[in-house]
Amino acid sequence: MGKDSFFIRKTLDADNVATFKQETIDLGAYVDALGQSVLRIHNVQITYSDNAGTSSTITANSVGVAQWQLTTQSQADTVRDDDKSVISSGRVHMYNALGSAGLATNVSDMNGINLHEFTNGYVVATENIYLGGEATAGFSGDVYITAVLECTVEKMTQSAAMALALSQQ
Repeated sequence: MGKDSFFIRKTLDADNVATFKQETIDLGAYVDALGQSVLRIHNVQITYSDNAGTSSTITANSVGVAQWQLTTQSQADTVRDDDKSVISSGRVHMYNALGSAGLATNVSDMNGINLHEFTNGYVVATENIYLGGEATAGFSGDVYITAVLECTVEKMTQSAAMALALSQQ
């Protein structure tokens, strides 16, 4: 990975009503297919939290499920991981076995692509990418999904950059 890496951060308020939400991440400052500039995402880190940035609580004897996806195309709902626009995705299942609302007693996040570090990076030639997701009512309040992307910018031939951009739209 190059020494000129930088971080792009985006937070999505996924609520807790199992309704898909999406935020746009503007890459226009980094990507210009005609100008031969593309973005390489080296890794993706995800945090699930409440609005204060602390751990989300789960209602008594409940399961909270939150999921996210990072795509090169805008989506109206969650898409499967075999969709060509999916860069990365993941889910977390949190269970609270206590008789009152509190932190999860059991957590599993081994679902979805959930890739945190790409071997050679994921090259993006679109001017926007999208962070989408949703969370269930098992959470005591809104779930905030924060994505932190470590990236570099690189040059690509104009024809290769345009071909990549078209394939990702």
